[in-house]
Amino acid sequence: MSSEHILIVDDESSIRSSLRGILEDEGYSVRLAASAEEGLDLLSKGSFGLVLLDIWLPEMSGLDALAQIQRLEERPAVVVISGHGTVETAVKAVKLGAYDFLEKPLSLDKVVLTVKNALHRVRLEEENVRLRERLKTRSRLIGKSASIRTLRSQIQAAAGTDARILLTGETGTGKELAARIIHQAGLRKEKRFVEVNCAALPEALIDAELFGCLKGYGPDPSKDKKGKLLQAGEGTLFLEGVEFLPPVTQASLLSALTAGSFEPIGGSETVPFDARVIASSKIPLVDLVRRGRFNEALYFKINVIPLHISPLRDRTEDIPVLVAYYLRIYCLEYGRKPKTIHPEALQAFLNYPWPGNVAELMNVLERFVILVEDAEIGPKHLNLLVETREQGPAPRPALVESLRRAEREAVDGALRRNLWDIGRAAADLDIPQEILREKIRDHRLTLLV
Repeated sequence: MSSEHILIVDDESSIRSSLRGILEDEGYSVRLAASAEEGLDLLSKGSFGLVLLDIWLPEMSGLDALAQIQRLEERPAVVVISGHGTVETAVKAVKLGAYDFLEKPLSLDKVVLTVKNALHRVRLEEENVRLRERLKTRSRLIGKSASIRTLRSQIQAAAGTDARILLTGETGTGKELAARIIHQAGLRKEKRFVEVNCAALPEALIDAELFGCLKGYGPDPSKDKKGKLLQAGEGTLFLEGVEFLPPVTQASLLSALTAGSFEPIGGSETVPFDARVIASSKIPLVDLVRRGRFNEALYFKINVIPLHISPLRDRTEDIPVLVAYYLRIYCLEYGRKPKTIHPEALQAFLNYPWPGNVAELMNVLERFVILVEDAEIGPKHLNLLVETREQGPAPRPALVESLRRAEREAVDGALRRNLWDIGRAAADLDIPQEILREKIRDHRLTLLV
């Protein structure tokens, strides 16, 4: 929300006009509504830090409007305005969630002071939100490889602009982390970072989630829903897994990016859209464009600055740095004494292909910190924690299953003995390296699970 935008809801035109003049002189942006219904409509279409709300209104009362405002996903502060004999009602409104109340006839000095205090609280709450977001970025782009150094340099160059960014990389490489770093280093760092996991949203709900919907539409027709585009305000909108957007949603997003505005579902008026967009994909979008599965015009809109994060197996020189960093982080988090890693155990980490990338490495190290009591993590701990990921398909005949189990144990044993060195393990088993890699995939073997 914008903490400098104020909505005045009062049925007396003289009061609306007076308050608007006072507050605009103080530098605030002000909108007016003569009824609760009109005010709620403006709240559904815009972002406000504060509402000055009269108690006695035609049709819907101020208390009923306050109840609806309190149910909004993004709630502004509310200061109620009470007339003579309604102070008790105003106190009730404060108990229901209003920040404060102003009694008529209004004292202009009191109005300005109350508004400043209310908006100060709004800013503090927004700062708390941003601090929580920063806690999520406790991780940094750790590594010394050429690809990570290049990525850090590209992020530094891109962060200071409003250009749209497309992040690509396999699952677990750190695309969300990169997006948050860009936001925190950018021009909009004091605004919100709003994330949308496109892959996690059912196709039937994704438009409502992105663009919002008016009462009578969407998953809950009993109330308005403010979409992520509006929630992002003037901050950053991160579209994680943008490749999962259905074609109709792609077209709607393209329209919003092109026009700088959009219409909520069920609405007839456009809503401004000014957030910076960062998108991510775990597969090259250009391939989907060639196959007609992704809107080409949208691809060019979001791919102004392409940034790629390499898989961990292609930058093994980063693994020792990552291991040392996350061992220290997790030991601090869990109150454990500092841990080191034996060179042979580290070699197993270097040999392992890390299909889950940095996310998998973090999971492994967190598990070590929790379960291993020794000060040094060594090869014996790898043996303790190594498991196989069984796929569990339809039952096989006993002989076939017995042979498969023996093969798995042989491959697993060779990998353990050779600390996941594929070349040495293949020689140990007297099979080509490519066959060994097929066996690893087939039996879903992993260093840790």
